[in-house]
Amino acid sequence: MSDEGFQRDAAGSAAAAMPGTAPDTTPETSPVVAERISVAFSGEGSGRGELTWGQRSIWSAMRRQGWLNLGGRIPLPPGTTVQDRVDELSFMMGRFQSLRTRLRFDADGRPTQELSASGEITLEVYDVAAGQDPAAVAAAVETRYLTTPRDFVNEWPLRMGVVRHDGVPVFLVVITCHLVTDGAGMVVLSRETQERASEPVTGAQSLELARWQASPAGRRQSAVALQRLERTMRSVVPRRLPASDDPREPRHWTGRLDSPALAAALPAVSERTGADSSSILMALFAIAVSRRGLLRPAVIRPLVSNRFRPGMANGVLNLVQSGMCVFDVADRTVDDVVRQARRSFIAANKHAYFDPDGELALTERIAAEQGPDAERWSTYTWGFFNDRRRSARAESAELLTPELAEKLRNATTFQWTQKKQNPYEPLFLHLEEEGGSLQLIVAADTHYVSPADNEGLARDIEALGIAAAFDDTLSTGVTGDS
Repeated sequence: MSDEGFQRDAAGSAAAAMPGTAPDTTPETSPVVAERISVAFSGEGSGRGELTWGQRSIWSAMRRQGWLNLGGRIPLPPGTTVQDRVDELSFMMGRFQSLRTRLRFDADGRPTQELSASGEITLEVYDVAAGQDPAAVAAAVETRYLTTPRDFVNEWPLRMGVVRHDGVPVFLVVITCHLVTDGAGMVVLSRETQERASEPVTGAQSLELARWQASPAGRRQSAVALQRLERTMRSVVPRRLPASDDPREPRHWTGRLDSPALAAALPAVSERTGADSSSILMALFAIAVSRRGLLRPAVIRPLVSNRFRPGMANGVLNLVQSGMCVFDVADRTVDDVVRQARRSFIAANKHAYFDPDGELALTERIAAEQGPDAERWSTYTWGFFNDRRRSARAESAELLTPELAEKLRNATTFQWTQKKQNPYEPLFLHLEEEGGSLQLIVAADTHYVSPADNEGLARDIEALGIAAAFDDTLSTGVTGDS
């Protein structure tokens, strides 16, 4: 299995059974299963226990948005056999405990997890009919896996299918629930599966980690982190996103801005401020939402990977939680905000590791103290920031000049990539990169962030970043009166 093609997230429907969302284009074919192969597996470990903090965080998001997934479809190399994929699936299920974990619910609907030492999972094989495009059939299989309701109690969290053309496997489709792992864990899964790793697993495992988190040491870690979160929350009065002047149906839109110019501009800002590109872009995001009157002050929740913690790096499990940063950008320079973002981002990364139930109790306590008329902390009072790139280092192959910046900016493109009814979070900025271009993926609820503001956020970030590359006194454009 290759790492490529398995890092994409997709948000699912909010229906009770939590089906996943379909790809942006509708395949022309309707896939028919030619063969279902039962694949046996066994591995170390079994038992039942609590969800980890990361699992509980993503479960909370899934209850708002529907089930979230990782995966996709990739072409298979010549010479691949169905038996190769059978062996691969058996290896994966045996090696990675999170793939052998299913949920159990108590009478109140509270989930726990159960790890099985052995079992069977189905590998589906789809044959391409005469006149069909194999890629279209693979897309249709992906759609089926994303939209078929998921049974968290009885179904294993991985779905795998092989698309066969003239008897030869040509595509592999793999979709796994986000409860299993995060993007970095998917890289570990792909690498160790490709290598058929035989050494003992070195990454943390879900039940083991959940036990530590419930221990006195884990509770101390959570308490310290929540104290920092409380100080941050009490430093500002929360403001809800205003109602949009252009609500649409379907209401949730995602757009993508591809900017080689912004990628080339970041090294100059980084060298001057000492901030990495993630901190710079979070600062620009905070300025942009403030300038458009969406969030003032700007409360940004960066998604933080806890893989820097001991024993976490190679874990095939979800280790992402969200920190919190607050920005008042009025009457300041862009460099000032970038330096603040650098400090805030470091603190957010250090403290984004806590019991989500404790965060809920904290927000409820603050709301009770502030009274019934006060705005309550919720996903409508902040924007999420998710840097999906492999590295936050800001590097450039050539010196950026105003002429080169203008030339590169002429290559900027923006397109709407998805419009759907089932929800996102109200406001989300994702970062990706490809071929030297920085991709700003803006996802928002149009009932709170209009399409014009959503696209405008991405374009504002680009314009601010390019201008800041040449001007260390550049103002945020926000005043205390605006």
